Amino acid sequence: MNTSKLIGIILIVLGGLGLAYGGFSYTKETSAVKLGPLELKVQERERINIPLIASAGAIAAGVLLLALGRK
Repeated sequence: MNTSKLIGIILIVLGGLGLAYGGFSYTKETSAVKLGPLELKVQERERINIPLIASAGAIAAGVLLLALGRK
């Protein structure tokens, strides 16, 4: 399997995941108050949205790489 086919498959899978989930979230920990030895930490949940056009574009690019890899 050559590199373009592998990248094409990865793009299709990532584009499908982007369409299915629409994004991903992560937890960010910040220090809210620091008084001497005491420290209050806050965990904030952040969400990254993946645009629909980016997911569809990744799928289209993956299919194009697979089609060009066959020739």
